[in-house]
Amino acid sequence: MKIAIGNDHAGTQYKKKVVELLKQKGIEVINYGTDTDESVDYPDFIHPVADDVENKKVDWGIIICGSGNGANMTANKHQGIRSALCWTGEITKLAREHNNANVLSIPARFVSENQALEMVNIFLKTEFEGGRHQNRIDKIPVDK
Repeated sequence: MKIAIGNDHAGTQYKKKVVELLKQKGIEVINYGTDTDESVDYPDFIHPVADDVENKKVDWGIIICGSGNGANMTANKHQGIRSALCWTGEITKLAREHNNANVLSIPARFVSENQALEMVNIFLKTEFEGGRHQNRIDKIPVDK
């Protein structure tokens, strides 16, 4: 398995913990995020993650910013992305089961490191249910 990760300055410490967890699980990580706490523009670090997921260079993406919103909005501009802003394990589970989310957006300023790691674990192990949910997902992309 291969995962792309991106973060802004608010997510640097969480990113380091998530990368450590993923590597312990034998998952290859492509790091597009900043490694410092100096202010940066989150889209510069999120678009590469979304590109990799959309082009199937990786299995999934994980993105982290202060509120999770900016990163999530940026990722979801890509037609092939279903990024889910999650702040509990239950929301993370439903995002995978019902929405087949392929990017997990973590709000670093609103969850603890332990919650973030729990959400990553749930995201990795939860399967998409398909069925009626697939019908809904098929209606998400906008035809131009």
